[in-house]
Amino acid sequence: MKEKLRIAMFAWESLHSVKVGGLAPHVTELSEALAAMGHDIHIFTRNRDMTPYGIVNGVHYHRIYHALDGGIVQQMDSMCDSMHTAFAEATAMFGNFDLTHVHDWHPVNLVCRIKEEYGIPFVITYHSTEWGRNGNQHGTWWEAMEISHREWRGGYESAGVIITSTKLKEEIQHLYQIPDTKISIVPNGIQGNKLIMDVDPGKVKEEYGIHPYAPVVLFVGRMNYQKGPDLLVKAIPEVLADRWDVKFVIIGEGEMRPVCEKLAHELHVHESCHFLGYADETVKKKWMNACNLICVPSRNEPFGIILLEAWDVSKNIVATNAISLIDNFRDGVIVYQTPGSIAWGISHVFNNYADGELGKEGKELIGTRYNWDNIAITTTKIYRDMIP
Repeated sequence: MKEKLRIAMFAWESLHSVKVGGLAPHVTELSEALAAMGHDIHIFTRNRDMTPYGIVNGVHYHRIYHALDGGIVQQMDSMCDSMHTAFAEATAMFGNFDLTHVHDWHPVNLVCRIKEEYGIPFVITYHSTEWGRNGNQHGTWWEAMEISHREWRGGYESAGVIITSTKLKEEIQHLYQIPDTKISIVPNGIQGNKLIMDVDPGKVKEEYGIHPYAPVVLFVGRMNYQKGPDLLVKAIPEVLADRWDVKFVIIGEGEMRPVCEKLAHELHVHESCHFLGYADETVKKKWMNACNLICVPSRNEPFGIILLEAWDVSKNIVATNAISLIDNFRDGVIVYQTPGSIAWGISHVFNNYADGELGKEGKELIGTRYNWDNIAITTTKIYRDMIP
């Protein structure tokens, strides 16, 4: 058995190239943990004004440019062509790869092509599905149908499937009929104390015109239907009826931002809301440490990396039942996907728990269940099972 594996990791984002969402830290930090175990890890990803090739924290980065014409499917086709060229060059330079590992649908056609041309099997990690991201919002829109087809193809042609949560496993099996024998559930992870920042919560609040002693509810995520920011805004009047001084800080950009801002005015709660839009990592960290409660009002949540981040800073959490990670009333509070239930959860936590009381329980899980070193060991075992 080979002690050292050479793995080609394909993803459309990473922390050291183009960053879009939660997939970026997963790909980056898993790769670093695998490299620390002694494996030869190469990430093939998109480029944004960086060197085409470089080594970061022991991981080889092959960053490619591609055409930006057309819609997302056409752009990903171009990305796959560029990655194919980069993979051929890397093979010539470093030698043959034992396995390829693809994240989500974006590079699926590429790894299927590599499988056919080089005879190299691949593993796919699903981080979400097109149905989960958009529900029935797009109807029969052809791009949604094509993305769903590629998600199916990835599961069908792969040697193994990694899924980050039991809820996502149920969703994917319902959609794509992937057999249990092919699936491994491996959670997301986080580097302990990654989000910790030494801040004065009162001063952070004052910077945004909030009273230093006012309790703050924080939302961080894409402003889209899946993440449910409108459900949170609709819950605000009921929260304020119980605690008039609560403020809401909403970090994120997306098509639902103007919808939520309009809702806040229509419900006469706009003075209690602060929509920050896109915020860089420093602003996000400041608010993660300064807030009193983090709310996750999602309609669909494949995993919920925001929960690990909230636990990392020992914050109390209120999340909908789209989340499967929380031990209810122990490390967070689970509510239904309705404004009334979300409002109840927020008020319940403020009225019954000290700041960080629930979050401290979750913090302990980061050192065990959601530790990248342990996740890398599990992932390596899956790799070895897939290699002929």
